[in-house]
Parts: sequence; structure tokens; C-alpha cells
Amino acid sequence: MSQKLIILFLFLAISLNAQNIKSIQLRPLQENNFSSIVPLGTQLELSFDDLDADSKEYQYKIEHMTHDWQSSRLSSSQFIDGFDQNTILNVNNSFNTFQNYTHYSVKIPNINTVITKSGNYLLSVLNYDDEVIFTRRFVLYENKTTIGVTVERSRNTKTLNTQQTIQFSVNHPNIRVNNPRQEIHVVILKNKNWNEMISELQPTFFKPNQLLYTYTNKTNFWGGNEYLNFDNKYIRNSSLNVVKVVRKDIFHHYVYPYTFKESKKYTYNPDINGQFVIRTLEANDSKTEADYAMMHFSLLTDEPFLDKEVFVYGAFNDFNITDENKMQYDAKEKSYQLNILLKQGFYNYTFATQQSDGSVNTHDINGSFYETENEYTVIVYYKPFGSFYERVIGIGTGFFNQLK
Repeated sequence: MSQKLIILFLFLAISLNAQNIKSIQLRPLQENNFSSIVPLGTQLELSFDDLDADSKEYQYKIEHMTHDWQSSRLSSSQFIDGFDQNTILNVNNSFNTFQNYTHYSVKIPNINTVITKSGNYLLSVLNYDDEVIFTRRFVLYENKTTIGVTVERSRNTKTLNTQQTIQFSVNHPNIRVNNPRQEIHVVILKNKNWNEMISELQPTFFKPNQLLYTYTNKTNFWGGNEYLNFDNKYIRNSSLNVVKVVRKDIFHHYVYPYTFKESKKYTYNPDINGQFVIRTLEANDSKTEADYAMMHFSLLTDEPFLDKEVFVYGAFNDFNITDENKMQYDAKEKSYQLNILLKQGFYNYTFATQQSDGSVNTHDINGSFYETENEYTVIVYYKPFGSFYERVIGIGTGFFNQLK
């Protein structure tokens, strides 16, 4: 019995530690670049905050993966010059904030870790006991192909007003492809979200040095709606879509409530496709001087939804469905509500629902429209006969253009 209690205590301690990790980012060094899909040799920076503020020792670990995110056959020495696991040394404490935290960051590649091959990679952060605290995906690609991507309104009459169709071509004059059905794999990502993707596609037409993917239904995505947003770059005052600020032990910010309507309509609203930017206008260094605020979200609806749960959804938690971003219905207020601690900045978010069967719907609340401006990324993987790993030989990007 005592052994079971010890195991339970350790599990709870690990879970609590994971919940105290906030503001995870894995991005290139260029400002306003949110993509971790970059050319081989590009430097990415991983950063995160630990709200325990006690300077723990964390390590990062890098693994080479297949196109479907299984461990590849390569050993670390075959894709890294140096070490695949290292301690994160850049550690700084927060300064002049109500919420104390420790900020960690590491740049990859670095003097100890140089990645030599393209492909999918899984970056894990481990604690002192080598337990995984969180993971993030990134992709390194070679510019060996040219990929043309078009995004059109759905051609299916049933989804004409709600979905978008992606078609693309892979031009490979410098890559010999003998059997594209076995040697080439493609993945389509919507808004850099690995939870909204289409894979396992075969070319519809073959041309000399060119593969065409011209599906009319198989590459359809729900258009969704533009993301909602708020900006709390001022910790003490209201800002964009923050309607009330209350000072307690930390600041509490109340986001403008969203009203659910059965009849949904598309409204153009420039967004950054679910991403977020850490920033404050009240200090010089947002990494360690931006504060945390308790954000209060409200979704107004007269009755709770049947057989579904509601979540606040966005890149701030890697587009995941977790207890932390789950909303609760308040019958007195006639609204779903969620309080979640977030670092100062500009955030995109939306509402997602999870059905009783576990499926996730990201357009149930806000609706889905063909006009929505989404970004689609096509990733091309190449594994010739006899090769031990998949290279990423190119990517293509396409946006929906309402003016076509």
C-alpha cells in the first residue's frame, strides 16, 4: 500500500511540474516568424517559463522521426554532430513581476548539437530524472524541389460554402523518383497545426519530373473562421479586447465575452492563424520582464451544449485539448467560463468542442466558411529504395485568396 502511495505521489508531482511550464515557443530567430518548419541549418530557439521559479536543471533531447512521427532507424550519430541530449544552460529569473518565474532558452543548432540531415524531429525537454516534461515537433527541409500550391473554394456542392480544397504539384528535376507511390510521402498542414493535417496521398497524375495532386474532395479542409484575439501588453490597464482589469495577488484580465449564435456568419478579421506573441510595453525585455495575468474567458449561451465539452484553443498550448483549457458552464451566468494563466502578449484563440466519442471540432462554435484566410503547408518526404531514412526535399505554401 505504501509503495502505491509513493508512486501516486511521484505521478502527481510530475503532473504538477508539467502544469507549471508555460509560454513554450519553438521558433526561428526572425521576428514574427512562427513556423518550426525551416531549411536545414536554420537556427531555432526553444524557450519556456517555469512558474516554480527555482532554477531546475532541464535537458533537451532530439530524435529523428519518420513522416508519420515514428522513431526512425537512424542512430543519433547519423543525424547529429555532437550530442543529441544536453543541459539547457541559458537560465534567467523574472524581474519586477508579480508572478515569479524562471525563463529557459536554448538555440539549436549550437556548438554541442549540429543536425546534419533533413526530416522530422521531435524535441523533448526532460527533468533531472530524465522524465519528459513536454515535446515539440520541428521539420528541417532541403530545397531540392519546387512545390506549387493552390487553395480554392470547395468544388463539392455540399461543402461549397464551408470548405477549401488544396491542390499542388511537386517539380523534381534534380531528384530521381523511380516509384513515387513508395518513395514519396506528402503531408498537408493547416495553419502549422499538426492536429489538422491530411496525409497518405498518392499522385493523381505523373509527368516527367513532376507529380500532380489534383484531388477535388480528398484534400478538403474545413475553412473555419478567423481567430479571435486579445492583447494585454499593458498589465495594469485594459487593452485590445480586454474589458476589465482587477488587481489581486496577480492581475486578472477579463476578455471580451463571445456570444454563441445558431446562425453563424463570416466576418473578416486579420489574424495570425492561432499563434501568439509575448510582449509588454512596460519593460525592455519581454522574455523576463513580461508578467503573467489570469485571463478570464466567457462564451455566452443560454443552455450548455449536449454531449460535448468546450475548450479555448490555440498555439498557446500547442493546439491541444487538455483539462487546463477546458471551460465550465455556469448556469447562473449562462456562459461557459475558463480562467487560465498566460504571459503578457498578443494572442489568437478560438473555441473547440470535443464530442463524447473523443473527436475534436474546431468550427462548431464559430462556424466554417470558405472565405477564411488560412495558410496551408505541403511537406514532401523522399525515401528512395535502399535508404534508411526519409529526407524532406521541399515545402510549399498556399493561402486562400478571396479576390480570385
